[in-house]
Amino acid sequence: MKENSKNPFFIEGIHFETGKLVRIEIKDGLIAHILEISDAGKEGFKLFIAPGLIDNQINGYAGVDFSGEELSTEGIANAAKAIWSDGVTTFLPTILTNSHENLIKNFTILNDAINTEVCLHESIPGFHLEGPYISQEEGYRGCHPLKHIRRPSWREFMTYQEASGRRIIQVTLAPEIDGAMEFIKECVKNDIIVAIGHTGASSDQISKAVDIGARLSTHLGNGCANFIHRHNNPIWPQLANDRLTATLIADGLHLTRDELKVFYKVKGPEKIILTSDVTYLGGMAPGRYFFLGSEVILTEEGMLINTELNCLAGASFPLIKGVENIMNFTECHLSDAIKMASENASKIYVLNDRGNLEEGKRADLILFEKNGEKIKIDKTFLKGKLVYQT
Repeated sequence: MKENSKNPFFIEGIHFETGKLVRIEIKDGLIAHILEISDAGKEGFKLFIAPGLIDNQINGYAGVDFSGEELSTEGIANAAKAIWSDGVTTFLPTILTNSHENLIKNFTILNDAINTEVCLHESIPGFHLEGPYISQEEGYRGCHPLKHIRRPSWREFMTYQEASGRRIIQVTLAPEIDGAMEFIKECVKNDIIVAIGHTGASSDQISKAVDIGARLSTHLGNGCANFIHRHNNPIWPQLANDRLTATLIADGLHLTRDELKVFYKVKGPEKIILTSDVTYLGGMAPGRYFFLGSEVILTEEGMLINTELNCLAGASFPLIKGVENIMNFTECHLSDAIKMASENASKIYVLNDRGNLEEGKRADLILFEKNGEKIKIDKTFLKGKLVYQT
């Protein structure tokens, strides 16, 4: 196999949907042809082939914090290499609630990185701003720093949008806070995806937000108070609303097995997007660190705990862990698990050139071994270019 993003070459693998052995011709960075081939003489062939994963919430990785004070273009490029090694070919760098100055500075750096690194430009279609327009209530705000949470301002947001090169394509906010509904309307007018998250909103407030254009629930079941009313809480109305697609952190720590099974039964594979919510501590050794200005402990099990608030502080596992777990917990097929980690996101963000295995799509592909629900990435291709191999 000779990999070259310009000249035609072929890769073979077990199709993640059909289970049949296929040969894919890649030409000019695109899937030119998909041909089912005989598996005669290939009984030991183990590699599956699937579209590259799409992660809409990566806060950082491999020691690089996208909200951190020391963010650099070099750091972003290094983080991307680690992200590709986990099978993610498209991702939204996510900046969290922070000071006005920090948001401007880091969006500027992210934009500069995309403009100077071709592979980053191919891999990053835009950015996700989670906060600062979220609930100030304990629990609902998670570990977002209280001092930086504020009411929405379109004028303020546009300073971030200009700093980003107009690349902010998603905003997560709480619809119950003052000014949120007007802000949602402006986002929708400007083709920015609105997600409901870190919220204590009522059913009526959630319905109104959806009526005017909110389309996602950010990490449903998380960013929520530990003690909530059993009937009147923000989880049920988001689950019940068929117009909301739920993003879920399926790392086995943010949601229980039972929660994931119920959410899957309610929303189904069409209305779920698996996300990682991974932080810069992904891939780091257990220990004590600082994140968003507070001490956090990364446990041996991979849990990130904010010691001051005693709550989860993002995740340490990549998206592929969620693919493994959703299969294990719900007994869904590999094709549905991959769909929830690729195609569904491509539809939400109108990334029509990627997200599934079809002729004419970008050759964003992963080859992997599957043992039970365990997945080991062997190779990652980004627009036909080999960006990772074991």
